[in-house]
Amino acid sequence: MAELVYRPVIGLAKTLFRAWDLKIDCRGSENIPRTGGAVLVSNHISYLDFIFNGLAALPQKRLVRFMAKEAVFRHRISGPLMRGMKHIPVDRKQGEAAYAHALDALRSGEVIGVFPEATISPSFTLKSFKSGAARLAQEAGVPLIPMAVWGTQRLWTKGHPRNFKRSHTPITIRVGEALEAPRDQYAGAITRRLRERVQELLEAAQRAYPVRPKDASDTWWMPAHLGGTAPTPEQVRAAEAH
Repeated sequence: MAELVYRPVIGLAKTLFRAWDLKIDCRGSENIPRTGGAVLVSNHISYLDFIFNGLAALPQKRLVRFMAKEAVFRHRISGPLMRGMKHIPVDRKQGEAAYAHALDALRSGEVIGVFPEATISPSFTLKSFKSGAARLAQEAGVPLIPMAVWGTQRLWTKGHPRNFKRSHTPITIRVGEALEAPRDQYAGAITRRLRERVQELLEAAQRAYPVRPKDASDTWWMPAHLGGTAPTPEQVRAAEAH
């Protein structure tokens, strides 16, 4: 069936990217298989990450079905779009249905997008990974494709105002080689390897990023260990505990 919603949304996104004059540097798209199922796994630093993850799959002519929280599907604007693009709603209290939906999609040859940190990382560093992506890949017999995005937090992230001006913001995307998920291996061990791969790609994206904060007021989007003023992972955990 023709993608009556997804392809027009892609066209709109590309138009907006040109209007905002984003400088997108995407490398490694060839690691996404042209056919068959795969689980695309990314870090999560912005509300817009799924758009740029999906962009990385376009050179391979793949459309990614993302697992996203159910609230997005209930929104009067985003809901019909998300359903039309066949993304997968996740009810955190009843995750079995979303898992079964994603597994069916993988077995039918779809690419599924997963954020194993589950929520945006306010420190802009990797949080711990949940094992769902590894278990899906194991059960469906498909590869895991690690990737990382950087710069998207400067457009729209948790706790900061949106910046949809013509800002010339660079966006760096790195896609890594496939990671196999054998059924006879412990999902936790595969998840650790997967997180290590995503960490390597994130560091590569950060090294390649062409700009640094303009002044002291612009350091909020840099993690503390790189000299920025984003909260440390410890500060985030302490804040979330209260």
